[in-house]
Amino acid sequence: MTNSATANGAATLWATFELTLSGPMEGNPFRDVELRASFRQGDRQVPVTGFYDGGGNYKIRFLPDTTGSWSYVTSSNAPALDGINGTIEVGPAKPGHHGPVRVSNRHHFRHADGTRYINIGTTAYVWNLQGDALEEQTLATLAEAPFTKIRMCVFPKHYRYNEVEPELYPFPLIKQGSSEWGGSFNGDYGWEFDFDRFEPAYFRHLEKRINDLAAIGVEADLIIFHPYDRWGFARMSPEQDDTYLRYLIARLAAFPNVWWSMANEYDFMFTKTLDDWNRWIDIVAEADPHGHLVSVHNGFAPFDYSHPKLTHVSIQRPYTERSMIWREQFNKPVSLDEVCYEGDIAEAWGNISGRELVHRFWKGTVNGGYVTHGETYYNDSETLWWAKGGKLIGDSVSRIAFLRRILEAGPDEGLDPVPSTGHYQIEIAGGLDHADLRKLIAPFPGQEGWSRVGMHFATAGQPHRYYLSYFGENQPGEVAANVPPDERYTATLIDTWEMTETEIARDVERGQLLHFKPKPYQALLLRRA
Repeated sequence: MTNSATANGAATLWATFELTLSGPMEGNPFRDVELRASFRQGDRQVPVTGFYDGGGNYKIRFLPDTTGSWSYVTSSNAPALDGINGTIEVGPAKPGHHGPVRVSNRHHFRHADGTRYINIGTTAYVWNLQGDALEEQTLATLAEAPFTKIRMCVFPKHYRYNEVEPELYPFPLIKQGSSEWGGSFNGDYGWEFDFDRFEPAYFRHLEKRINDLAAIGVEADLIIFHPYDRWGFARMSPEQDDTYLRYLIARLAAFPNVWWSMANEYDFMFTKTLDDWNRWIDIVAEADPHGHLVSVHNGFAPFDYSHPKLTHVSIQRPYTERSMIWREQFNKPVSLDEVCYEGDIAEAWGNISGRELVHRFWKGTVNGGYVTHGETYYNDSETLWWAKGGKLIGDSVSRIAFLRRILEAGPDEGLDPVPSTGHYQIEIAGGLDHADLRKLIAPFPGQEGWSRVGMHFATAGQPHRYYLSYFGENQPGEVAANVPPDERYTATLIDTWEMTETEIARDVERGQLLHFKPKPYQALLLRRA
C-alpha cells in the first residue's frame, strides 16, 4: 500500500495549508513518533515539523510565502508516515491575507506582503476558555473595537475572578483539585495531569479562535508560559516544558496571525531560570519555519531585549514616555503591553481612569512606542475583560479608536521621535539630573543655520512632512512652530479626549506663534502643505 496524504483544500499565499496522514496509534504517538516534511521550491527548502492530532491522524502544516509550485516529502521513524511526497500549486493571496507581521524600519511593523501594521493591542488572557457564548461575544466586541492584537494565554489562568474551570484541558486529567482562589497564584491545589500526552481537542479549539481572530484582522499574541497556575502547568519538568513548546509550535507556526510571547511576567515563575528562557527562545527560533515575532513579557525586572532572537520589546511599565529610551537601547520596536488597566478593582494596577489610560497611549505614541489597552471593571458575574473578554464598557476605547484613525492618516513609515526637541534630549540623557544645558541651547547638529525655536513637548513624525506634539497634563495657550525653515505647514489642534481635530492655521512657518485655548490633553499636528 502506498502511503498518502490528504490536503485540506487548494493552497493560497499566506493561508495555512494542511496535510493529514494516517499513522500508528499504539504507545504514545505524541512522544514516540517523529514526523517532518520538507517543502521545496527551486533551490529553497523549508523544513516543517508534523504533530499527532489523535485518532491515528497526523498533520503537517505549511504557510506558503510565494506562489507557484512547491513539492514536499515526509520523513518519519514510523514507516506509514515516511516518504510521502507530492506537489502543491500555491495561488494568489485571498483578500485580507497579508502574511505574518514582521519588524519594519527597525522600530515599526509591517505584514509580510508590505502592508502597514499598526500595533494597538488589548489583553483578555483566557477569553478563549469561556465557552462558546462568551467567546462569540468577545469576537463581536473585537470586530467593532480598534484593536489589532490581543494578548491571550495558551494555558488557563488562576487568579481572582478566574475560578471557573475550562471545558477542556491541554493534558489528560488524572485528578481534579480545588478551583478556589486562595491568594496564592502558583501553589499546589491538588490537580494531576498526564504531562506526557496532549488533548488535541483543547488545541483544536485554540486554533479555531485564532482563525476567528484572523477573520476580523486581529493578531493573536500567544502567551506560552505564565505563573498564574493551580493545575501544575507552571511546574512541569524541563523535558515536559520543551515537549509542550515544540508541540505548540508544530501546531501553530503555520497560522499567519500568531505572535510568540514566551511568558506573561516571566520573572514571577520562580521555578524557571534565565537558562530556561534562553533555551525556549532558541527552540522557537529553530522550530518555527515561518519566523513569527517573539518576545518575553516582564513583571518587575525587564528581560534583556538585546537578545538577538527576540524581535521586539514587550514590556510592563506605566511610564510610557520611556518608549524612546527602550527603542534606542535595544534598537527594536517597543510594545508597552501592560501599562495598568482602566477599571475599579482593588489591585493598584487595575483601577486607573479611562482618561489616564488614553494619556498613556498618547505619551507612548509620541515617544515612538506602541501601547496595549486593558479593562478591569468589576461586575457581579466577574466577567472582567482583562481575563474573560465579553463586552467593553470603559471610556478609553473610543478615544483609542480616534488615535488609530490619526495614525492611519499619518506617515506610512510610522512615527519616530524628533531628536531635536528638548524633551528628547533630556530623556535620552537620563532626565534632568543628567541633562547638560550647554548641549540643550547649542544648535542641534545639522540645524546650525536655523533660527532658534524651542519645543519642550514630546514630538514624533517624519522629517519635513509631519510633526505630532502631545502636551499631556500641560495646557499651553501658544506654541511656536518647530518646523524646518522655508517649508509651510497646516496646523491642527487635537483634543484627545473630546476627539476633535480643529485647523487653527495654514501656511505656518518656522517660529510662527500659534494660539489656541489652553486645555490639558491636547496635541498639535503640523502637516506639510
